[in-house]
Amino acid sequence: MTIARSMTIAEVQIVRKIVLGVAILLGVLMFALTNSRLEASNSTHEMIEWIGIVAIVVCVLGRTWTSLYIAGRKIEQLVTDGPYSVMRNPLYFFSIIGAAGAGAQLGSMVAGLTFGVLAWAVFAVVTRQEERLLADRYGAAFANYTATVPRFWPNPRLWRDVPALTIIPPKILRTFADAMMFLLAVPIAEGFEKLQDMGVLPILLRLP
Repeated sequence: MTIARSMTIAEVQIVRKIVLGVAILLGVLMFALTNSRLEASNSTHEMIEWIGIVAIVVCVLGRTWTSLYIAGRKIEQLVTDGPYSVMRNPLYFFSIIGAAGAGAQLGSMVAGLTFGVLAWAVFAVVTRQEERLLADRYGAAFANYTATVPRFWPNPRLWRDVPALTIIPPKILRTFADAMMFLLAVPIAEGFEKLQDMGVLPILLRLP
């Protein structure tokens, strides 16, 4: 009888990178081959793009704030304070918001929602691997945590903070830089739109 083993943190990171890589590829293909039904000069089109930019800014600020609590301690320590007291995966939560904002750069609410749902699906896969590792490492403490704190959707009534934090600047700056990558969606979307207007790229689907 073979006993299934839990993945190591290195293996979890590999899975995360592979899944994220596939998701990014799908996102780029969507940018390249789809467009909005609304003209670029349409006020609603522009409003959707600006809503997306605000969502990306929220992502950058939220991920950076969250990293103050978790940077350098993920997996090695069970963090349950600050943003981790109201949801188990705030870094991924803010990334989902950022992904939705990136999709909105197509000027389409459907694209924004599609990118957000795709990001949620990706992180749902990743978190299940991470949670198995945490469950093996922290046992009853992690079981109690998962029983009371939601995975993605925040519950502000659970907020609990700590009087002091140990700040690790390189980790926080790296998280900030990673989050800033979502802003690349703005020039990428504009670039693909110009290529579509020139007839270099086909538009296979127009989204509302």
